[in-house]
Amino acid sequence: MSRSTHITLITGGSRGLGRNAALAQADAGSDVILTYNTNAQAAQDVVAQIEAKGRRAVALPLDVADADGFVAFAGQVKQVLAGWERSDFDALVNNAGTSLHASIAETTQAQFDEVVKVHLKAPFFLTQALLPLIADGGRILNVSSGLARFALPGSSAYAMVKGGIEVFTRYLARELGERGISANTLAPGAIATDFSGGLVRDNPQVNATVASFTALGRVGQPDDIGPVVAALLAPGTAWINGQRVEASGGMFV
Repeated sequence: MSRSTHITLITGGSRGLGRNAALAQADAGSDVILTYNTNAQAAQDVVAQIEAKGRRAVALPLDVADADGFVAFAGQVKQVLAGWERSDFDALVNNAGTSLHASIAETTQAQFDEVVKVHLKAPFFLTQALLPLIADGGRILNVSSGLARFALPGSSAYAMVKGGIEVFTRYLARELGERGISANTLAPGAIATDFSGGLVRDNPQVNATVASFTALGRVGQPDDIGPVVAALLAPGTAWINGQRVEASGGMFV
């Protein structure tokens, strides 16, 4: 089948950083398969924006907390690819996730289990399910967090699993090297989105505090991240492999 068109699959592509990454990939010439959890309209809006850029896009529902659905999801992806005259896709971005802000003393087992399920188990088993559909020479980009490097109170469980994702990425790079697939981690800093209930975006005190310990003197914006995703997935950066790239504007440098 034809390999003339580049295709990127981005989980959680209907909002926030995933949305920005999807649009940036479209600008870079990639068709996009994006997933959403509950907001189908937001996902379709992103599809429309990608199509307006002259690229193809499809939004598929996916609850990353339900690993039992990953094989069926892979089947849906295979159908989309067949419609695009492809049997594989070129880049996977494991981005979908939720937030958890609670101190160690306050974190419940249910909260901990949920963050592990969404941020650690999901990328592992979703990637596993999609491996047969990722093209040899393709790319995997896992989204971590600056919190895996620096510690801010209330983020322990979330940061722990993001640290696990960074280890997983190195193992992906090692085990998939024989297929020419490179895998890297992108670790954003604090970004002004609706993540964590819009805490960084909407709370002036939090916004100012984050800006004060960021070398570039402001909080990040979604537009600071999408182009980094596109750069890490660009043809000329395939030799970057098994690495953690932080995009935080210099938080706590």
